[in-house]
Amino acid sequence: MFSSMRAAIRRGMSTSAAKKIDPIQEAALEESCILVNDNDKVVGKASKYDCHKIGPDGNIPLHRAFSVFIFNSQNEILLQKRSDVKVTFPGYVTNACCSHPLYNGEGETEEKNAHGVKLAAQRRLQHELGIPKHEIDLNALQYLTRIHYKSIGDGVWGEHEIDYILFLHKDLSLNPNPNEVSEVCFVPKSEFDSFVSNLKDPLTPWFKLVMKNRLNLWWENLHNLTQFYDHERIMTFKD
Repeated sequence: MFSSMRAAIRRGMSTSAAKKIDPIQEAALEESCILVNDNDKVVGKASKYDCHKIGPDGNIPLHRAFSVFIFNSQNEILLQKRSDVKVTFPGYVTNACCSHPLYNGEGETEEKNAHGVKLAAQRRLQHELGIPKHEIDLNALQYLTRIHYKSIGDGVWGEHEIDYILFLHKDLSLNPNPNEVSEVCFVPKSEFDSFVSNLKDPLTPWFKLVMKNRLNLWWENLHNLTQFYDHERIMTFKD
């Protein structure tokens, strides 16, 4: 089980499934995501609801997102288990933080050096994991590349994203928000494969793609990630 791993910090909450959308999560569905085309060019905006609800034709609007991978000074990866009240992928295990820059978010549409995405990451790291903003230096957030992926999730709610991959290598203060995160743990590289093999909870599709295709390589080079910066291509990983 996720909670069986040695963790620097743990937070728990009920595992009973929500029968209706949690009011806090429901309010967040009104936020405006940034719609993009296959080349990550902004083409408009749509609510988080419309960007994640699967249409009758199976379509999910393509929108901009980010995934933050955090490693502490011991080079252990920070993982979280998503809250059971999350609308998309509740109870799934994933990387430190996964969310979206907002169309109306202050500065979050700014594209130079992925500044807007980094601002959004700073905001969500504080909201989800309780990390004070002053501990998240935007220059320390390393933007590696982008991934285009789609998942139909549970058949009702899914994802279709241009996902910016951000790495942060630093010890941080954590105080997870139970509405967003049910548990967190740090996993050393030597135990990671065993950890994943013994998980009883599913992995989010974006984390699974990164894990299978690049995570090991990036993890081995935490002190020299600039060699992997690829801001021109948008990658598609094999499942």
